[in-house]
Amino acid sequence: MPSDKITAGNGSAERKANAVGYLADDHEIPRVRGVWRLFVYSAIGAVVFFLPVTYKGTKSIPLDHMVTAVKEYLPELVPWFILALAAYGTIRSIAHKNWQDGPMQAIFVVANVVGLVISFLMVIDKLPWVLGDEDLVPFLWDSIAVSVGLIVPIGSAFLALLIGYGFLEFIGVFMQPIMKPVWRTPGRSAIDAVASFVGSYSLGILITDRVYQNGGYTAREAAIIATGFSTVSAAFMVIVAKTLGLMDIWGLYFAVSLIVTFIVTAITVRIPPLSTVPDDYFEGSEPSPERVVKGNRIREAWREAMMALEQAPSLGKAISENLPDGIRLAGAIVPSIMSIGLAGLLLAKFTPVFDWLGYLFYPFAWVVRLPEPLMAGKASAMGIAEMFLPATEVADQESLVLRFVIGVVSVSAIIFFSALVPCIMATKIPVKITHMVVIWFERVALTILIATPIAYLLL
Repeated sequence: MPSDKITAGNGSAERKANAVGYLADDHEIPRVRGVWRLFVYSAIGAVVFFLPVTYKGTKSIPLDHMVTAVKEYLPELVPWFILALAAYGTIRSIAHKNWQDGPMQAIFVVANVVGLVISFLMVIDKLPWVLGDEDLVPFLWDSIAVSVGLIVPIGSAFLALLIGYGFLEFIGVFMQPIMKPVWRTPGRSAIDAVASFVGSYSLGILITDRVYQNGGYTAREAAIIATGFSTVSAAFMVIVAKTLGLMDIWGLYFAVSLIVTFIVTAITVRIPPLSTVPDDYFEGSEPSPERVVKGNRIREAWREAMMALEQAPSLGKAISENLPDGIRLAGAIVPSIMSIGLAGLLLAKFTPVFDWLGYLFYPFAWVVRLPEPLMAGKASAMGIAEMFLPATEVADQESLVLRFVIGVVSVSAIIFFSALVPCIMATKIPVKITHMVVIWFERVALTILIATPIAYLLL
């Protein structure tokens, strides 16, 4: 579990006192030394997290290229590092007696132990039974565990650059008129959404958890962001599109997936369980909600940035205290991926559970005349185990509309147990597993209802 102590972006007493209400134009802008940090550090952070560049023929963000380079130049060390993360997370959960926090945490402690054993067997190449099949443990390890295990620690080191020196507050002022009325989240949450789409859901959740523990988000806002914006990256969407034969309409698929995802989020924030999550700040944090800006938005954006910069630590201190948090988070995620994710894949491969769950979505597929509604329902249900499974279920279907809609469902559903659920459970974000299952059902049903008419209209 990540620590409760987060240093980047803490608010001052003045910031807290003026947090509510409209800003007056006569508020002074603090005089801060080292204003260059806002531009230089934030620019480096933005490039690392958001700017796609080409490396060895592959276009992605620099952070992804860093992970690729580590895997490429240290291939023998990476598996042992990921195993060490799994061991660290498992031992830490036992040492901290996490099972005392409730039945669900007790289950996760057991899951961590199982995940550690499976990780060890994977590293020494001694997987028993069918666990060594390419679509089971090797898939989880190579496609998810290794990537997340490297992205989260490396990303945490650069995270302080992005959120600790005023950039988050500056952007938040401009996005406030859009984010707050539509998605009921602060303007600064736009950074989380972009981080997920161009980087990774683990990055989005990492940012959300940091800002929540800083007092920048309430519990409800953090829950909305984690379950509504933290979808898979554009890079992984390409894999889905290739599997479904949609690359010739890639631009259309990407745009529709993006639009539908955020439309669905705008709906789910207004209904339970998200609407019932307490609107409280993290215990022990200093609340620093976004002020409601009226008037000169550029001036107030600059003032918010300067106030954040005034409280910012040195770069060395920020990195040295954020990097251990990233390692703790990765350690909590990796063993859960290897156990809970595997359980979902085994259910999908050897049981009719998802055939039964598919009937839940049959009425929604039938009412919008989605081709093969029973198959569409089953494929949609499989997404709760792993977001890639729906694509494999309908990849050989002739109907372009069916493949297109299921491709959108894979992205818009957001919740899946092979990785995202463990990611959220490893943070302080207060979302129960039962809540996530309900949110998943709502998102899948709404996506089918919204994406199918769009598919018929555009294809």
